[in-house]
Amino acid sequence: MDIKIEPLRKKDFDVAREFASVGMHLDWYTRSDRELYVYSRYYFYYELIKATRAFGAYSGDTLVGFLLADMNDQPKLFKSLGYRLFVNLVTFIIDRFYKDGSIPYDEANKEMLDAYKVNNHTDGELSFFAVDPKISGKGIGTLLLNELTSLEKGKHIYLFTDSGCTYPFYPRRGFDEVGRKDTTLKNKEKAVQLTCFMFSKTL
Repeated sequence: MDIKIEPLRKKDFDVAREFASVGMHLDWYTRSDRELYVYSRYYFYYELIKATRAFGAYSGDTLVGFLLADMNDQPKLFKSLGYRLFVNLVTFIIDRFYKDGSIPYDEANKEMLDAYKVNNHTDGELSFFAVDPKISGKGIGTLLLNELTSLEKGKHIYLFTDSGCTYPFYPRRGFDEVGRKDTTLKNKEKAVQLTCFMFSKTL
């Protein structure tokens, strides 16, 4: 498969969102297809408006993977007021009605980051990273990481992931596990047990 790494195209945002929705099991946080659609858009836009790097892996004209990173002291790539308003609205709804859903997950990540920053400096976050789940295992994720490394060599980055994702990918690419926390996500009648991880690496 011939893969090119290029800036992520706006026309592919929905495709990227769907990759993440499946690969990151966002249905665990929601109770219906409608909630899943809204939450996956929220999650994608939340990370998009923070991004200073946004790459897509393309096979021909087809998106097969993407990476978003938020590097310190670099300009944001996407400044859409519409995205920000959508994120703010959904954040309000989550805080009001879904506190037992994603909030314990966010709190676990914050605790790990706060503890890590006591003795460590970070230059940025690899904030969103997903490959088409139908064609994983083809080296696409490695190509995306290599592109970030070529542009940010020597920078110390971190990322969050969990036991519902393919987290063993990161140690195999030279990342160190620097945090681990167990948490429970509650969504009406179901409860999901997860282990949250924090990894870091100097590119």
